[in-house]
Amino acid sequence: MRVLVAEDEETLAELVATGLRRAGFAVDTVYSGDAALAYLGLHDYDVVVLDRDLPRVHGDDVARRLIASGSRTRILMLTASGAMEDRVAGLDLGADDYVTKPFEFPELVSRVRALRRRSVRPVPPQLERHGIRLDTVRRSALRDGRELDLSPKEFSVLQLLLEADGGTVSAEELLERAWDANADPFTGAVRVCMSKLRAKLGEPALIRTVQGVGYAL
Repeated sequence: MRVLVAEDEETLAELVATGLRRAGFAVDTVYSGDAALAYLGLHDYDVVVLDRDLPRVHGDDVARRLIASGSRTRILMLTASGAMEDRVAGLDLGADDYVTKPFEFPELVSRVRALRRRSVRPVPPQLERHGIRLDTVRRSALRDGRELDLSPKEFSVLQLLLEADGGTVSAEELLERAWDANADPFTGAVRVCMSKLRAKLGEPALIRTVQGVGYAL
């Protein structure tokens, strides 16, 4: 759901981030190893797309520190070197996957999704509850067989509610998981998104507000 792109080529970093956002992810971008470590210490990312040749702190050192911290964030190494020795070295550091430049973007998106499913909180390809069926791979949503026209953000919020399996999800957690670091916590973004999502789901209402706690499906 939430991805950090750490790539020193700013144009490439923004292209990757834009494509991942279109695929439904909340994405932050940084251009150096020290910035990557700072963001990883602040936010709970599912996946970091990590260039090995980062300035100031090398990507290998970022990976080592992330793994040593016990983080559940999955690491997708992204590098210009396709030599077998480099791939083996990256994986031996603890990376979960390895992609060489240039790459096909659909493959990168697919690999990020696959790493998300292998996280400590595994996500099945399809989620179902109360007549709602979400296909997390095809990014499609149905209620009682009726197709739902959801925005990427609405899809992400609904997915988080389904993953909670009836449990309550706080507005703070929704903001952390479905929005990027530029989201202003005081804008009411979660409330507005929830209102639109409820309208699209229709009647009878499925999302309930747990006063002072959050939302539940």
